[in-house]
Amino acid sequence: MDAFFASVELLRYPQLKGLPVVIGGGRRSVDEALLAKEGGRALRFIPVADFPLLKDYVGRGVITTATYAARQFGVGSAMGMMKAARLCPQAIVLPVDFDEIRKYSRLFKSTVTEIAPLMQDRGVDEVYIDFTNVPGGQREGGRVLARLIQKGIFDKTGLTCSIGVAPNKLLAKMASEFNKPNGISIVQESDLQTSIWPLNVRKINGIGPKAGEKLASLDIHTIGRLAEQDPQWLIARFGKATGAWMHEVAWGRDDSPLVLESEPVSISRETTFDRDLHAVRDRQELGQIFTGLCSKLALDLQRKGYVAKTIGIKLRYDDFRISTRDQTAPTYTADAATIRKLAGLCLKRVPLDKRLRLLGVRASALAKAGSIPVFEQNTSLVQSIRPQDAINIIATDQLF
Repeated sequence: MDAFFASVELLRYPQLKGLPVVIGGGRRSVDEALLAKEGGRALRFIPVADFPLLKDYVGRGVITTATYAARQFGVGSAMGMMKAARLCPQAIVLPVDFDEIRKYSRLFKSTVTEIAPLMQDRGVDEVYIDFTNVPGGQREGGRVLARLIQKGIFDKTGLTCSIGVAPNKLLAKMASEFNKPNGISIVQESDLQTSIWPLNVRKINGIGPKAGEKLASLDIHTIGRLAEQDPQWLIARFGKATGAWMHEVAWGRDDSPLVLESEPVSISRETTFDRDLHAVRDRQELGQIFTGLCSKLALDLQRKGYVAKTIGIKLRYDDFRISTRDQTAPTYTADAATIRKLAGLCLKRVPLDKRLRLLGVRASALAKAGSIPVFEQNTSLVQSIRPQDAINIIATDQLF
């Protein structure tokens, strides 16, 4: 999907189309503030001048996505909001509406499967589709079916997507980036040297920042340059599995199948603070945040139909060092109070002598709620912890 989070917002605020807009960095209160200022005027009629600007943002949020107008200034996903404000101060900033995102994610995916049933879910805004046996899937190299999918998604959602068609998932992923937004790109094996080899090695899905830096230090910047290397030379520098894989993908080879059904490994909730918080001096505030994260995690488990046996925490300190701890329970649970208790046990095993930038809670060792025998489940009702209960739990733990 094209700039998915931002595009969903533009459905709500069509007056912002064509303008630099970034999504992220706050809670969903901007609509209420705008409505109050405009006396209840419909959202689509609110003047552009009334929207909050990135130059006025203060905090540590990161950008989830940005419109293409904002990307022209170098603003991109996962960039700090304050850094983005220096690049594009005139950008309008809006928070993420996760309920709307989930709604449109389900809608576009159901539209895809009505046309091409074999689909691998790749997150909220991306899928792989197998065209092989879909009627008309081979016409014009797949372009006809791609157009049909684009039209179907636009008709159902008002949103655009970009599609890459290729013999395998590796090349299709790269092709989907060639002609954004609302584009279709066809890549055949014969196009490897002209379309793929000139690209930077980081365009390969699976080569991250560290591998990219190491390849650059070896004077390997493009996929074509990577393809020139002897497999044994790559194995000697990156290990047997990774070196061999790099050689294969540089030549456009990928035999990985579509994964039509998959289970999540973990489910988590985390938040970055607007200011560093201290475990002692800010204990009450941290306790309420921590309890809220546990409650939200319990509701996520319930909504998705899972129970967990292992609960973990993640802390990022003011020096950006990270600590994680896990606690495995004797029974599976999706109960907020139980999750809070297990997470509290994890807290007792981490240093709390430095200020904290981020706090997170994670559930792993997951199972479908209906697949676990009753005697292995914590039968407490899945429920949120009320704010008035938080202080009692904090007092019990003697931590935040």
